[in-house]
Amino acid sequence: MRVFLRLHVLDRVAIGLLATGLLCVATGLLPTGSAADAMTRIAPLLAFLGTVIVLAELTSRAEVFDVVAARMARAGRGSYAALFLLCVAFASVTTIALNLDTTAVLLTPVMLALASRVGIAAVPLAMTTVWLANTASLLLPVSNLTNLLAADRVALSPLGLAGRMWAPQLAAVGVTMACLWVFYWRRGRRGDGLPGAGRAEASDADAGVPGRAGARSGGPGAARADDVRTGGADRYAPPEVHRPADPVLFRACGLACAGFLLAILVADVELWIASATAAAVAVAAFAARRRSVLRLSLVPWRLLVMVPGMFLVVETVNANGLHDLLAAAVGHDSGLWGLFRAAAVGGGLSNVLNNLPVYLAGEAAVPLGNHDQLLALLIGTNVGPVVTPWASLATLLWYERCHAYGVRVPVARLMGTGAVLAVAAVTASVVALALTG
Repeated sequence: MRVFLRLHVLDRVAIGLLATGLLCVATGLLPTGSAADAMTRIAPLLAFLGTVIVLAELTSRAEVFDVVAARMARAGRGSYAALFLLCVAFASVTTIALNLDTTAVLLTPVMLALASRVGIAAVPLAMTTVWLANTASLLLPVSNLTNLLAADRVALSPLGLAGRMWAPQLAAVGVTMACLWVFYWRRGRRGDGLPGAGRAEASDADAGVPGRAGARSGGPGAARADDVRTGGADRYAPPEVHRPADPVLFRACGLACAGFLLAILVADVELWIASATAAAVAVAAFAARRRSVLRLSLVPWRLLVMVPGMFLVVETVNANGLHDLLAAAVGHDSGLWGLFRAAAVGGGLSNVLNNLPVYLAGEAAVPLGNHDQLLALLIGTNVGPVVTPWASLATLLWYERCHAYGVRVPVARLMGTGAVLAVAAVTASVVALALTG
């Protein structure tokens, strides 16, 4: 019991969810057939999670993200406003063109490394990543797994889905930008000009600590002494070009990431196959060049325990009355009120449970002919899960990356600002959907 209590709170949640899910199967609350179907459905997802985290960690160790971060900082030419727009564009395009989980895994280390390059706190950059990973995931089927399910249900091609969701997507990103600037990026919030801002030594209680892991010599996201340059209140000094310590590892991991992205974009390879292949290349490179880095702790055990437990629990609830409750809550109205009801149910339950199983359960509760109501549910489950750390898989992945870097986002602040964003962005997106219908 003492060992359990000493675990991180999310580790305890993960173990508790899996234990609860297995108990539901053992007691018959969840039929074994339904449990087996759920595990079969998420097996590729678990394979993706396990391999893409290893890929991201090793790529970070090879300093690929530090190089990208330094180039972004130089592209901003010392302007925080320009840097903010660059970060928003980078996160949005990555989410739309790839998917939100890839953004959470591959872009989070870039943003955290960027903090140490421009001398600001890590949290504004971290929040830019996680918020846009969720709110920018409406436009294309590839952007979010829920989009694939919705597009199939309403028989929309990728261009058809984009044609229907462009206005809600613009509304969601616009509201996200406003919330990011007000809560995290404006003067006095971003922590610019603080001695050591963006490094492990910074002491801003609200700002988090980027790279406590990176502060160790050679760790991911580690800032070199001449990289951290604080400027005036509205400007920063662009850093020097970052040169990796091991060019061979840098090139090998950079090519592995590029191959992963090309495989899912051009060759339409399944996510888990692409991530497993890329991770294998990175592991082989480190085995040849720096074997000491390879260890079991690279594997995201917390997520691999939490996700099966989460699905088993939600499947149990769904099998014991959730469907009827969702059908009553969503209703049959395809007008504006019906759209708001579907979006509110999707967003609210996603923050209580998780957006993927909530979308699957909610989809069955929406009447077959109510396509706009289904798209409103999609808005709720994509844009709304920004309040709790477990609301979406992307947020869990982001939290895992932040934890690996030693960045701490106060939960109260995360939930408070996330609640404002969720309500504002979901409302604006539903209105945009209704107006362009």
